[in-house]
Amino acid sequence: MAFLPFYMPGKGRLRVVIVGGGYAGVAALVTLLRHRPDAEVTVVDPRSRHIKVTHLHETFRRPLRDFLVPFEILAQRFGCRHVCAELAPSGEDLQRWQQDKAIVTEHETLEFDYVLLASGAGHPPAGRERRILTLADFFERSGTELLDDRLDLLQGADSCISVIGGGATGMQFLFEIAQFVRSRGLPCKQRLIDSEDRVLKQFGPDFSRYAQARMADWGVEHLPNTFYQGQKEGMVVVEDRESGGMSELPSEVSFLFPGQRPANWVTTNLFGQVMVEERVQPNIFAAGDCSRYAGLGSNSVTAQSAVRKGKLAARNILRHSGILPVLEPYLHRDLGYVVSLGPDDAVGWLALEGNVVGGVPALVIKELVEAQYDLLLAGIDTYLI
Repeated sequence: MAFLPFYMPGKGRLRVVIVGGGYAGVAALVTLLRHRPDAEVTVVDPRSRHIKVTHLHETFRRPLRDFLVPFEILAQRFGCRHVCAELAPSGEDLQRWQQDKAIVTEHETLEFDYVLLASGAGHPPAGRERRILTLADFFERSGTELLDDRLDLLQGADSCISVIGGGATGMQFLFEIAQFVRSRGLPCKQRLIDSEDRVLKQFGPDFSRYAQARMADWGVEHLPNTFYQGQKEGMVVVEDRESGGMSELPSEVSFLFPGQRPANWVTTNLFGQVMVEERVQPNIFAAGDCSRYAGLGSNSVTAQSAVRKGKLAARNILRHSGILPVLEPYLHRDLGYVVSLGPDDAVGWLALEGNVVGGVPALVIKELVEAQYDLLLAGIDTYLI
């Protein structure tokens, strides 16, 4: 059993329910069973597979299965159990869970010692119209399949694909789509519609300048300060942010990536324990995109923060269950961030946000980070902090 400072296991078998099998949930799962292999861990998730969401833009050139890990495999690998159910607890639900030490699902009651909420920020539902695609569409089909099914829409000389959202997700999909269009010899153009005045606004201006220069190289039309209002037959409807004027532009397909905005933040204390009406729920922790930690630690909606929160919450569950309940505060600061701009380019920062790197160095950083998470999925924890 791995060593964990300030952790002396108590008697009896530890029962933990993890609600959500994304980055935070999986990081918590591996951490719990690394330090307490005899723990009884149940992962509750409505899907049958863990999805590496931050890789889905790569499905324009790689099969979707490369980024899916069935919970059945994780259960065999780590000795946990998967329950296929969707839980969206209210504050009253959390208080009842704390009191009853049990969660009632549609088919069974899950008794626990601790719960970790790691349900993520949620994503817009899959597009219900053929001309509109969201991130959820990529959970079941690859980018290649989705666009191949729409090739009949993209043959005209005036055809265009619109990507809505100039954040990291939108930019990564934009460049993969541009690469796909060129590889298929399609005549359609690409356009980015962004409500901000520059792309990647969450980062410094050098980030934006690099990405926008690459957009110009690829011939991508950029509409900053523009709100998306809808897609209809062969047209996208937009609104000018400053004037409020409405207009229609040729667009055969729209990809919607408006960014993750959790509908219901779960507030926690410094240690990841959930707060309801300013009261600590000592046996209920939260991690990942759905959580907002008190203190100075990073609450960015990223896989990096999700993994760090998941690992910390798991360590604190173990400590709280032990003989010496000394908990560790969440102090993680982002160590860097890389946005891919197609298969052969990227832009990112490392250590300091002003330390911007592009091209091959940024790609190397990205590959190292991804390899580290793949090792975690195999049960090998190489994260130092």
